[in-house]
Amino acid sequence: MKKSESPSKETSLEQALGRLEEIVGEIEKTPPPLETLIDRYEEGMKLLRTCRERLDAAEKRIEIIGRDAHGNTVLEPFEEA
Repeated sequence: MKKSESPSKETSLEQALGRLEEIVGEIEKTPPPLETLIDRYEEGMKLLRTCRERLDAAEKRIEIIGRDAHGNTVLEPFEEA
């Protein structure tokens, strides 16, 4: 994902996290002007939303393999602790 692009439905969790790291590094290295900081903040919030969406989708897909009372293998939906 290029710096000027917004995250899309095709943006992976890894891509979004990588871009967030770039933004933080850029700000820490040489603090940019206020307008640029605001732009980076907005981009970061969009990336954060993308990360949450990807993690939520992954969580829904997780299934735990267990055994029923008869010893048969069953798939159980993931439940948060």
